[in-house]
Amino acid sequence: MEELEYINIIKHTIKKKKKKQANTQSNNRRELLEQRRNLRSNATPAEAAMWKLLKGKQIMGLQWRRQFSIGPYILDFYCPKLHFCIELDGEPHFTAEGMEKDKIRAQWLQEEHNIHILRFENHLVFDYPQSIIAEIEITAKELIYSNSLPLFEGTPSKTEGEP
Repeated sequence: MEELEYINIIKHTIKKKKKKQANTQSNNRRELLEQRRNLRSNATPAEAAMWKLLKGKQIMGLQWRRQFSIGPYILDFYCPKLHFCIELDGEPHFTAEGMEKDKIRAQWLQEEHNIHILRFENHLVFDYPQSIIAEIEITAKELIYSNSLPLFEGTPSKTEGEP
């Protein structure tokens, strides 16, 4: 009886590992590793400012990843727990071609991975950081409630005037 239980435990562990490998194959693909590293190393000023707002679980205790790839796309900021992406848009996104690419990308991320995307223009990160934090919190709460996720305690967001 003990030997059978041991075999079942091993089978279960192998199944879990295979399932985990299958789920992560489209995330952070090896062929995009250098591109992701390059994007992190050469972040735009807006991306660097946004990262200061997100890193260290400062907003609702949410953990964010920067330059995280899903399928063929690299997301600026991604919260795996909520399937929530934040994209910062600069000038190339405001052309007809840029808008069409963003539309196709957003549709694929939503349909294939149920990822919610929140977009901000670069200048807003500098001009209205508190508004951006508020918008992220509102969206995160909506995603938590719509997915019936448990509310989790985290570091409260910094309020205006705090260091």
